[in-house]
Amino acid sequence: MICYAHLYTRLGSAAAFRRCCAPSPPPPLLFCRGKLRMAHSIARATLGLTKPAQIDPLKISFAAKEVDVVEWKGDILAVGVTEKDMGKDDNSKFQNSILKKLDAQLGGLLSEASSEEDFTGKPGQSTVIRLPGIGSKRVGLIGLGQSASRAGDFRSLGESVAAAAKAAQASNVAVVLASSDGLSDESKLTAASAVASGTVLGTFEDNRYRSESKKPVSLKSVDIIGLGTGPELEKKLKYAEHVSSAVIFGRELVNSPANVLTPAVLAEEASKVASMYSDVLSATILDIEKCKELKMGSYLGVAAASANLPHFIHLCYKPPGGSAKIKLALVGKGLTFDSGGYNIKTGPGCLIENMKYDMGGAAAVLGAAKAIGQIKPPGVEVHFIVAACENMISGTGMRPGDIITAANGKTIEVNNTDAEGRLTLADALIYACNQGVDKVIDLATLTGACVVALGPSVAGAFTPSDDLANEVMAASQVSGEKIWRMPLEESYWEMMKSGVADMVNTGGRQGGAITAALFLKQYVDEKVQWMHIDIAGPVWSEKMRSATGFGISTMVEWVLKNSC
Repeated sequence: MICYAHLYTRLGSAAAFRRCCAPSPPPPLLFCRGKLRMAHSIARATLGLTKPAQIDPLKISFAAKEVDVVEWKGDILAVGVTEKDMGKDDNSKFQNSILKKLDAQLGGLLSEASSEEDFTGKPGQSTVIRLPGIGSKRVGLIGLGQSASRAGDFRSLGESVAAAAKAAQASNVAVVLASSDGLSDESKLTAASAVASGTVLGTFEDNRYRSESKKPVSLKSVDIIGLGTGPELEKKLKYAEHVSSAVIFGRELVNSPANVLTPAVLAEEASKVASMYSDVLSATILDIEKCKELKMGSYLGVAAASANLPHFIHLCYKPPGGSAKIKLALVGKGLTFDSGGYNIKTGPGCLIENMKYDMGGAAAVLGAAKAIGQIKPPGVEVHFIVAACENMISGTGMRPGDIITAANGKTIEVNNTDAEGRLTLADALIYACNQGVDKVIDLATLTGACVVALGPSVAGAFTPSDDLANEVMAASQVSGEKIWRMPLEESYWEMMKSGVADMVNTGGRQGGAITAALFLKQYVDEKVQWMHIDIAGPVWSEKMRSATGFGISTMVEWVLKNSC
């Protein structure tokens, strides 16, 4: 005998109960100009007949060299300069040794041209001058600001080098810092890696959905001068290549529209990553029936309205040799489109047209999986988890006021269907903890409140663990991505209490990013170190109108720090 009340609670919503217990109906039909067609047929990945073009990735070779900048031969010699480097003596001559040497070889033309261009070395400034007299065809001066010591500074240098190379259609470029003597050996490795990453990412253009492809970038090689040579530096440049490739993969996932990148297609992309690195990665994709067995009522409640079925993605990395001293999990929010549900996104600033990027957390997790599959760090096992689905509107969908039940048995009164990401993450976090992990980080485009607090360039990190916070902040310093630790104010949990269930899914406008993090905390095992990173701001660049791939570099760096 079936206990229908228990079954109702287990599946998480009335809609799920009806689907389980009622006989399967025939596919719904729509009447259209005298003809019948299936209502769900438009929900396929080929909606609009759009398919991304297959474009081969740009290949750039990087080499570390110790050569005389005057003798180097190529298209552009790019010199990274600080404002101090641009200082001149009483005779209007450079005092910096590299600039002084170049200027002497050019008969003072570099000093003269930089003055005419009003170039002072401020961040964002750059000038490329065609001057005869040295091996390179052009000399580029790229501003680093008052000083340059962080990875982000050097990555920006690489991006400027890429922009200059694209503008000049250059094939061969060299990069040198006007002042590198003050950098430690470790800082030089970081600088070289960041320049290489910035150059690769700066050349990337996503042209898969254009009817006519743009003129391809001609850059083929980049020489990095003055930061040392040897196997350690070559290894660091190779690492930059792997991570940059992963970031581009993540950007392409987020850039892809929801009519192309459905939950099923996202699962296919994850499986492709696992098959590419099958020596260390395996893929498990859970269908809706398996998710029901695992009592994922919170996740399935969100997915219930969409004709595109949910796909729960689990990639597992096991190091060569199989021995792991620590187990980690990365969990990404995977809403391939978010309409808001019955609390539909409306009005100016709702950004419904951009809700393809609501799976930016999933892209960060799968991008990290790709990089880890290439790098193969020892001693660490990593689980990459995404509860992929769409948040749509239909007669089977979750309604405001519904009570759903997560896999750990906790009940949630849904007071806002547009706070859906945390509902999918709840079951994903439970699943991650059940893998026996020691630490778990989730990444999600979770709240507009975090964007209001930190702006578009900084992610917010929430964790009760100082040790984990220190680890991630150290990783972000190396990656150059901006993450700021936010308070996890426990007293705010009062806002999340329900009169009829264990909790509500939103606590109002005040402290919205904090209450969202407190909600997620309910689904993490107390023995597991956990951090939530809200990437709603930096996931997307309004200036470029494109995804950033945010989070991938930091997560890879964090995994590597745990593998040591």
